[in-house]
Amino acid sequence: MFGGASGILWEASDTMEFCPRCGSLLIPHEGNLECKCGYVRALQEEDKEKYNLEEHIGKKREIPVIEEDIATMPRVKVECRKCKNGEAYYWMLQTRAGDEPATKFFRCTKCKYTWREYD
Repeated sequence: MFGGASGILWEASDTMEFCPRCGSLLIPHEGNLECKCGYVRALQEEDKEKYNLEEHIGKKREIPVIEEDIATMPRVKVECRKCKNGEAYYWMLQTRAGDEPATKFFRCTKCKYTWREYD
């Protein structure tokens, strides 16, 4: 079984068809065989016998919403430029060329002000 668009599952009995333009697998969708490149071919009656189309709707999952900040980043003792608090979270990203040092980002633990420093 293979997944198609809109939660539709399809099962090919013994054959798969490929796009004559790009060679990708053709997927049955709304009475057609469709390719991601845009190629569409209408399913013929003999094609409909090859494919078993059925709708499969899974159970909805509840997504938890976390309202509080979770401090998972490391902390460092540095003075906030805005509120003068003495502690901030920090992380590093390579924002410039690979042969240059990474950029340090800081976020105040109190006022959430964010700034960066270049070495």
